[in-house]
Amino acid sequence: MTDTAARYVAAIDQGTTSSRCIVFDHDGAVVAVDQREHRQIFPRPGWVEHDATEIWAKVRAVLAGATAKAGLRADQISALGITNQRETTVLWDRATGKPVHNAIVWQDTRTAALCRELGGSAGQDRFRERTGLPLASYFSGPKAAWLLDHVPGLRARAERGEIAFGTIDSWLIWNLTGGTDGGRHVTDVTNAGRTMLMNLETLQWDPSILSAMNLPEAMLPEIRSSAEVYGAAVGPLPGVPVASALGDQQAAVFGQACYDVGTAKNTYGTGSFLLLNTGGRPVPSKNGLLTTMGYKIGAETPVYCLEGSIAITGALVQWFRDQLGIIRTADEIETLAASVDDNGGAYVVPAFSGLFAPYWRSDARGVVTGLTRYVTKAHLARAVLEATSWQTREVVDAMFQDSGVRITALKVDGGMTKNALLMQHQADVLGVPVIRPRVSETTCLGAAYAAGLATGVWNGLDELKAHWRRDAEWTPSMTDSVREREYRNWRRAVEKSLGWVQDGEG
Repeated sequence: MTDTAARYVAAIDQGTTSSRCIVFDHDGAVVAVDQREHRQIFPRPGWVEHDATEIWAKVRAVLAGATAKAGLRADQISALGITNQRETTVLWDRATGKPVHNAIVWQDTRTAALCRELGGSAGQDRFRERTGLPLASYFSGPKAAWLLDHVPGLRARAERGEIAFGTIDSWLIWNLTGGTDGGRHVTDVTNAGRTMLMNLETLQWDPSILSAMNLPEAMLPEIRSSAEVYGAAVGPLPGVPVASALGDQQAAVFGQACYDVGTAKNTYGTGSFLLLNTGGRPVPSKNGLLTTMGYKIGAETPVYCLEGSIAITGALVQWFRDQLGIIRTADEIETLAASVDDNGGAYVVPAFSGLFAPYWRSDARGVVTGLTRYVTKAHLARAVLEATSWQTREVVDAMFQDSGVRITALKVDGGMTKNALLMQHQADVLGVPVIRPRVSETTCLGAAYAAGLATGVWNGLDELKAHWRRDAEWTPSMTDSVREREYRNWRRAVEKSLGWVQDGEG
């Protein structure tokens, strides 16, 4: 491709709190960004909703905004990719294009009782063998079932084929490709895999699960690969191929060029999501992880991942700053922690509302252990940072136990990766290099890469790997004996956090 005008790719990142559009050039560098927040709607305790119409309006706005900031016309953009908050569920009327209810967000817990009912005597693992997922209010299928049961007349309309179901990627692709005037009703394997309705082996909707949840197949989108042309855009980017869809964590895997078995990435935000590429087979988890799609490029073999979710990482630093007032800004924790050589024997387990992977213990609560008169606020600062490293180590260990795959390095992204002390400790406790990329917008970059692959902007995964540039790398310097001693102490601290909440307590 010699025409440089066609070497730009746009990516939409439709997240939980905002929508962004980033335009990338052929080297994968950021050309322009536009971002808009949308409302969070809380009708009742535990319920979280979004207005899907508002989200679509914000997406149109950021598409136009980023293109204008880049100084580009639509015909200079060769492809458009999408990455999105996963599990958030929209049902809309095919004839009017209007949602029949607010979108139910992934954080929403209203389906907890329905999930228990669906589990029956089999419990939360009833569908795990086929879907890789436990029955939980997190996933989309039960959210759709709840809407059919609670919006008057909706089930009959859905059975007649008048209603469309989708995660946010489906809603955006349908609107981007024409909506009521020929919009394409599709999803990709990574998003379909988070509905708890897709069979991980066949990559199709599972009829027995649809029957169990009483969901009519007529409302479901067609499952497609993560990188192919779904249709041509209308609106702000007329004629541009809409050519990729990836759930946000899978898009980060793709943007981090984790294309080989054993490559892994960890995204450090409020919590952390660690995904390990396990290759062309789904690996069942017996150690508290999710088996999930990684990506599927066109007609190529699908790639699977194990995923470990950690509830509290960056949020622990916020607690240290806001609730304890020991630091004024999040960045100050690194300077304070670096003023001492170790944690002074103190450990902080941030089980503020239970522990996620690999424990899944809602009865756990946060603890600080190992305190003596020797311990200062600097030692506590260090223990706060180390909690993120140790939680990540536990997920990596669970991944090895499930898959037999040892990670060779950990690619990292997210806000906490600015903290060099934390990244060094992460490398030390894992015993492998920790690598931060030059382009920090890995989620959007992954969606752009997939769309560019589908449209010939890039020629294959080897070319994308060559684009990936390291910004910084930390190599292990801790001795084996110190690492294992500290890990034993961490595990003892975790034990102290378990069983804190008794039946009937909050």
